Amino acid sequence: MEKNLKRDIAFAAADALIRDGMKLGLGTGSTACWVAVRLAELIKSKKIRSIRAVATSYNTRLDCERLGIPLTGLADPALDNQLDLTIDGADEIDPNRALIKGGGGALLLEKIIAYASREFAVVAGDNKLVAHLGETFAVPVEVVPEALSLVQDKLARLGASPVALRTPSNFAGPVYTDHGNLIVDARFPRIDAPAELERELKAVPGVVESGVFTRPVTHLFIGFPDGKVERR
Repeated sequence: MEKNLKRDIAFAAADALIRDGMKLGLGTGSTACWVAVRLAELIKSKKIRSIRAVATSYNTRLDCERLGIPLTGLADPALDNQLDLTIDGADEIDPNRALIKGGGGALLLEKIIAYASREFAVVAGDNKLVAHLGETFAVPVEVVPEALSLVQDKLARLGASPVALRTPSNFAGPVYTDHGNLIVDARFPRIDAPAELERELKAVPGVVESGVFTRPVTHLFIGFPDGKVERR
């Protein structure tokens, strides 16, 4: 998906949904990062004068600091443990709006922030729409390092194959998350009951979180190759 289309999708969501005074979660990824760019423009133009923003990853935090977006944390008493809105991307979206997320490795905080939000908006290209989860993307699973072997075995017993430790392409070692954990990518052939799988994965000792998201998606912004952005 071209950079301009990713920008247009994110800008459409930001313009439609972000309001002055909001408690806002800012997502991670190549499309969601453009939401921060648009928010910075809205702040600079004074269309947004007051906002409490929470970043879903260290990379998003760096983007916000570079763009001059003031940030707070989930422990801020002013948030009262709830955000108004989070805007984030997705790696897969099924017809019921269940998601696979975590391609960028930020699934733990992404899930915490999404599930703490009254409204959850997803921005993505039409190539992320699938008939069922698992069609094109493995499920990222964040794992405590000491439990890696045990978790890999349990994921295989749940039907995943392969279950691969994530490594970067230009380095021999594993990928570590912002919280110092490992990620394994578990390929499930077909996920017909995402909520059940989400619960099963979370119940495995040593699993911190999975990239299966089943909380309701309130707003969906989908971009198409012809440049059209559709709000659903």
